[in-house]
Amino acid sequence: MRDTENASGTRRRRATVAGAMGLLPGRDGERFARVLGHGSMELEVYAPRGADPQTPHARDELYVVVSGTGEFVNGLERHPFGPGDVLFVPAGVEHRFEGFTDDLVVWVVFYGPEGGEAAKMEGET
Repeated sequence: MRDTENASGTRRRRATVAGAMGLLPGRDGERFARVLGHGSMELEVYAPRGADPQTPHARDELYVVVSGTGEFVNGLERHPFGPGDVLFVPAGVEHRFEGFTDDLVVWVVFYGPEGGEAAKMEGET
C-alpha cells in the first residue's frame, strides 16, 4: 500500500491531522510525511521540533498552520503566524519557521512545475 492509498488500494481524498501525525516521526526521525497526492499536488504534514532545517524547494508551496505560533521568514520578509494562517512561498525562496512553539504543525501543499509557476500580471486570468 502506498502512502497516498487507503486500505482498499484507492487513492485517499481526505486527510486528518491525527492520521497525519501518526506518520511522524519517520523511520529516520523525519518531521514531515507525505499524506496525499494528485497530479502535481502533494500534501505533507510538517511538525519541526526545536529548529527548522529547511532549504529552498524546487516547487511553489503553501503552508496552512494547524497549530503553534512563531515567526515565518519568507525571503527578506518576516511574519508572525498562528493557527489558520496560510503562507505562500515561491519556488527557490529561502524560508523557515523561527521562534516557534513546540506544538507547531502545518500542512504543506507543493504544486506546479519545478521552478514554480510564473506570476500573473494584475488583471490577467
